[in-house]
Amino acid sequence: MANFQYDARIIADYPQLVAGVIVAEGLLNSPTSDALRDQYFAEQAATKARIGDTPLSDLPSLSAWRRAFSAFGVSPTKYRSAAEALLRRLTKKGDIPSINTLVDVGNLVSIRYGLPVATFDTRQISAPITVHYSDGSEQFADLATGATMRPDEGEVVFADRKKMVVARRWCWRQSYTSAANESTSEAVITVEAHHDGGRADIENALADLMALFAEHAGGQFESAVLDANAPVI
Repeated sequence: MANFQYDARIIADYPQLVAGVIVAEGLLNSPTSDALRDQYFAEQAATKARIGDTPLSDLPSLSAWRRAFSAFGVSPTKYRSAAEALLRRLTKKGDIPSINTLVDVGNLVSIRYGLPVATFDTRQISAPITVHYSDGSEQFADLATGATMRPDEGEVVFADRKKMVVARRWCWRQSYTSAANESTSEAVITVEAHHDGGRADIENALADLMALFAEHAGGQFESAVLDANAPVI
């Protein structure tokens, strides 16, 4: 059975899309260790130094995500990709707080490559997760409030086979039901790119995620790089 896949219309409309996907089980999402926290804050400092005064909109990976958002009718300045939101917080507020092992690993790799990384707790998910255009009938539990709402028709969503949405506006916001918490042991982790040269960044980001999860969260993993020719894991 597929664990994660892209709908044919998404592949057709976004032919440059490349994703790294990890299917993990047996994870231990303990509080962030001192060693990981040190790595995380060192990466934040390195990222700020690397970006300097460059506008975030000029970074190729973020610029490509802005174009993707615009293509399905969403303002990329009103709704920012998860990677841009993280980097915006980092450059404007100075740091990104530590949350837990799985979240911190994802955020570390996200800011390193300027790519959105999502970790979906799969215990309440009916596989597969499919990235597709919403028909407006799916349900989404808001991460901030837990309130149930429906996505807009035509927006790109990640949803399971029971039409439960785990991410809205592609990589804008994750659901309450899929957020990694202290008891998360099974997860699907994604990192995605649309920019020229994105495959190399995805391959490197995927390798970094695998190494960091193995070191700090344990578990067993299956991974793949997905694209138009191989849209399913």
